[in-house]
Amino acid sequence: MIPLRDRPGRSRLPIVTLGLIAANVIAYLLSIRGGGSIIDGPTHMTIVADGAIPYELAHLGSHCALGAAGFSQTVLCTGQAGVTGTVPTQPATWQTAFSSMFLHANALSIFIDGAFLAVFGATLEDTLGRLRFLVFYLLGGLAALALTVAAAPDSVNPQLGAAGAVAAVIGAYVLLRPRTGVLAVMLVPFAGRTAELPAWVLLGAWLTLELALGAPGVLTRTGGWQVVYQQLGGIAFGVLAARAFSHGRPVALAQPGPA
Repeated sequence: MIPLRDRPGRSRLPIVTLGLIAANVIAYLLSIRGGGSIIDGPTHMTIVADGAIPYELAHLGSHCALGAAGFSQTVLCTGQAGVTGTVPTQPATWQTAFSSMFLHANALSIFIDGAFLAVFGATLEDTLGRLRFLVFYLLGGLAALALTVAAAPDSVNPQLGAAGAVAAVIGAYVLLRPRTGVLAVMLVPFAGRTAELPAWVLLGAWLTLELALGAPGVLTRTGGWQVVYQQLGGIAFGVLAARAFSHGRPVALAQPGPA
């Protein structure tokens, strides 16, 4: 299911949400300017250089790059057993924590993240206010990455995309507006049909979609179950931080459900 719009009217244009979507698209286009394609995304070298690698973040001072392993290439990190030498110049480790939020593996990944952010992010921005929403979004992405690093500190799979930040946005939306109706288009099994569903149903659909396509590498290119930690970390932050960020602002906590 892909959301199309939600029920509440908004008081102003969601400038921050539109800006974040634009930033993701621009970053994606820049990432493929030296190789890759608009459908399949950037090269593996770009993904390794600009993605957030848990091993680098958990072992400060270590750096990772593509290296030869037999007849194929894999991600090798300084400090690993049997790995020697240096790696090419690349972004600082702290910088990849932010660049990874705007770098996507392929067009499908950026489409899914953008579609959910456009609906849930716009309303949450209107609820929290622009500056609060921007801070919330970035902290949500960092929280999702932090859980991934804590759960899999030796993983060398680059973490990509806005999924963690989007998970925080949807989690907060569901907490603050649990019964709000969201119009969505059904992909499977009723391709092309639309239905108005509670926000929590869309959260479940998004989580299922991300896990089903993320773990085997369709959305992430690198695969791995670290995608679970990204989603859970983002949702947990969104649910726990939503009330703090909405403090002092009027929030309709009990919106009417679908007609």
